[in-house]
Amino acid sequence: MRLVLLGAPGAGKGTLAKQLSKALGVVHISTGDIFREEVAAGTELGKKAKSYMDRGALVPDEVVIGMVKQRLSRPDVNAGFILDGFPRTVPQAEALDKVLEESNQPLDAVLDIVVPEETVVRRLSGRRVCRQCGAIYHIDNMPTKQEGVCDKCGGEVYQRDDDQPEAIRQRLKVYAEATAPLTDYYRTKGLLRPVDGTGTPEEVLGTALALLKG
Repeated sequence: MRLVLLGAPGAGKGTLAKQLSKALGVVHISTGDIFREEVAAGTELGKKAKSYMDRGALVPDEVVIGMVKQRLSRPDVNAGFILDGFPRTVPQAEALDKVLEESNQPLDAVLDIVVPEETVVRRLSGRRVCRQCGAIYHIDNMPTKQEGVCDKCGGEVYQRDDDQPEAIRQRLKVYAEATAPLTDYYRTKGLLRPVDGTGTPEEVLGTALALLKG
């Protein structure tokens, strides 16, 4: 089973990817992890990516695609894979199709996790982080024992600027504008499967597995 996972920030992509990886017995490939591996290993692609990241610039498509292509050439993808965080644009999707065509491994489906904006805002704006040790909490499902104080180190727990509701709405707007053409691309190919991401992680997994079987 070869899958791509789409979904706005806070939709639950990472959680679903891990669950599907276990349920289907396929490898979960996160582009964030690929970046870190390549940079840590000091590969040519890693050095190129780092030079852009250090400047706060977007890593060009050809570098990202090169990294993904390299990762997809490893033997652990033979049983299948879940791509999380790639592609983000239509040119990246076209490049991915080409890579998979060359290795005769076409995609089976593209799962698009759909969550209402207000749900995402509530999920992300509830996050709190310790200034001292970086521990992450959530005011709804993982609050600190004492408000504003880290359970682990006693440091100050605060809300990051990018977790403010207005900042989250802006991120969602950018995401929607960037990925609308991507969802259209996969819809016309008959690969897109919208998944309701509002339930519990177990419910979302059940929905996703049912869609893949159907």
